[in-house]
Amino acid sequence: MIDQSKLRAPGWQKVVQELLTPSPDDASFMARLLSVLGQVAGAKQAVLLSATLTESAGTPTDPRVLLVWPPQVGDRPDVEASSDVQGAARACAESGQMRVFELEKESQFYDASGGAYIVGVPMGEVRGNTRFVATLLIEQRSKQAMQTTLALVEVLAGYVATHGLRQQLKQTRAASASLDLAARLIASINTAPTFKGACLQLANDLVRQINADRVAIGWVKGFGHSGAVRVVSISDTEHIDRRMSMVQKVEAAMDECLDQEQAVVYPPPPARDEQGGEPDLLLSQAITHAHRELVSSDATLKVASLPLRIDERVVGVLTIESTGDGTIDLSTIELLQATMDLIAPVLEVRHSDDRNLALRTAASAVKAGGWLVGSKHTVWKLAALGVMGVLLASILIRVPYRVDADATIRPRVRQTVSVPFDGIVAEIGAQVEPGHEVEAGDLLVQLDTTEVVLAMAQAESELQEAQTRASAARLQRNLAEAQQADLRAAGVQARIDSFKDRLQRSTIVAPISGKIIVGDIKERIGSAVKLGDALFEIAPLNDMIVVARVSDTDIKLLTDRMGEIEGKTVAQVATKAYPGHPFDFEIETIVPLATAEEGKNAFEVRGGLVGETVWLRPGMEGLAKFDTGNRSLMGIASRRIVDTLRLWLWW
Repeated sequence: MIDQSKLRAPGWQKVVQELLTPSPDDASFMARLLSVLGQVAGAKQAVLLSATLTESAGTPTDPRVLLVWPPQVGDRPDVEASSDVQGAARACAESGQMRVFELEKESQFYDASGGAYIVGVPMGEVRGNTRFVATLLIEQRSKQAMQTTLALVEVLAGYVATHGLRQQLKQTRAASASLDLAARLIASINTAPTFKGACLQLANDLVRQINADRVAIGWVKGFGHSGAVRVVSISDTEHIDRRMSMVQKVEAAMDECLDQEQAVVYPPPPARDEQGGEPDLLLSQAITHAHRELVSSDATLKVASLPLRIDERVVGVLTIESTGDGTIDLSTIELLQATMDLIAPVLEVRHSDDRNLALRTAASAVKAGGWLVGSKHTVWKLAALGVMGVLLASILIRVPYRVDADATIRPRVRQTVSVPFDGIVAEIGAQVEPGHEVEAGDLLVQLDTTEVVLAMAQAESELQEAQTRASAARLQRNLAEAQQADLRAAGVQARIDSFKDRLQRSTIVAPISGKIIVGDIKERIGSAVKLGDALFEIAPLNDMIVVARVSDTDIKLLTDRMGEIEGKTVAQVATKAYPGHPFDFEIETIVPLATAEEGKNAFEVRGGLVGETVWLRPGMEGLAKFDTGNRSLMGIASRRIVDTLRLWLWW
């Protein structure tokens, strides 16, 4: 047996090893694969392009240059045979297969001995409607050599699928690791009885899981960007004093993370990682003023803050401080961010369970409103919708507008019984007291008539004497004396008639039928009374009226409709004694003279009660309301303001 080891091609081992080496990202792998393709194919230039297929026709747009091999200096690389490369990439993207094109003879790259070729190679990866194509500018070679080159290129292009599977495996492992860590942390925090206890348990577990120096968890109070983060728990710390400088610096760092809604690391990561990949622009360009202040006391300290997200809403912030080299790196940040995205909903539920019923109801309402207006600025959007709805309703909805006024119940007819002359109360009628029903002619008061009877008896004797003298004078034919006697008799008769009238008026009777509403003189029997003293007030209670004092700012609303509403039931009154039972009444008249009372002008509006009024009594006070027609809610709310402005702006 003869050893043929010398026939191996060591160069291929290097190529295969380079393609099998894991790449940190897609861009670095594509650059590496393009370089290998160019070297293996012996290409003069290799170009990586992307083309987007239109949805309507399925044809690609003009391909865009992404990478050029060999690398060139400058922002805009020079692509040889640019138009031919663009055409080859477009055809290859449209067909999805490798294509070979020969350059035209007029091309400057055409070789007189046989020409040159452009090979379009699909890179085997489609993202949405975007396809990636590599083109190789190859000089003239034999047919067999060209076939071998194409076979090698096609085989090497297949490593794109290997890279895709490796990236998927990496993502699956990362997801599995984050899921495993999240499951262990959730199981641990569920043993805590309260939200603060759960956060403290989570902080303590994370310190041990990632070997950090300190872990702090903060929760957002408020809505959106207007909220602020407050530290809830710090690892291995039972009591948190917010007056401590350290706590204030941690909260400032958490607020910085909340404002940017992304992870923040200090010191920020370098432009390229250890494998030479592309920089993490979000982390490297994040604002880190508060984080730098947090680690200012220790040069070896590193800090990272991660947002706790639920969908697109940031509900909290996790801050990690460590002096270890591997605790805060990109892979750990990615693992923790994926883990916190799984734990944040659990913490949100625990936080919601610790709140009172009113706060939970408000949070549920805001969450439900998010389905209508979106998850960002939900409260402000709902408030704006509510204000718009109220404004539209106030403009479009018309309701009966009623003006109110203080009112008093009075009897329509009220008779005052007074003393006809000076005298003494001798007797009072039976059951003559307030609230007693009397009929017209019933005895109310009997005045003492002793002096009147005696005076009248004396006057009658004087009358008889005068009449006797007159008769004797006529018999003696003394006409002058007879006339004097007649005049004296007439005067005495007048006195007798006066005494008779006084005797008649000494018996005071009810002038009308009704109830006595004022007057209780039981204790005045035998007492002297004077002419004009009021003894009783009698009123029939089956016919009472409402007297309302309507402000001069509202009276026009009634006078404008007086012809329409007069004699109609468009008003109600409710008394303080029986506020739950309003009584209807009809407007009868509006007194045209305003009177001032308590610094306000008001007009008396009188109306007759309608229906049963058994509960009403004279003198009852209450509130009357008058229907002035239908008006919009906006008009009702702004009427007084508009009237005041009109008065101020009048000229």
